[in-house]
Amino acid sequence: MFVYVIRSLKDARFYVGMTMDVEKRLKEHNSGKTKSTKGYRPWILIHTEVLPDREAARAREKYLKSGFGKQWLKNKYKQVP
Repeated sequence: MFVYVIRSLKDARFYVGMTMDVEKRLKEHNSGKTKSTKGYRPWILIHTEVLPDREAARAREKYLKSGFGKQWLKNKYKQVP
């Protein structure tokens, strides 16, 4: 299971999610199939993590969506477009 972070080239916002197929999921975001990300296309993949199972992936996703996780992402990827 993967946790991934994509960044909007439109306004530099982050989106955190989890999936079994990162490339397929990125294509779905960029084709407008995901309601929450449709208005902020195009998206680029900036971070992936491999987790052993869905439970661990969900915990990591929740952390990255938290205040501390968002701050960590901003600090780590402030130079990415």
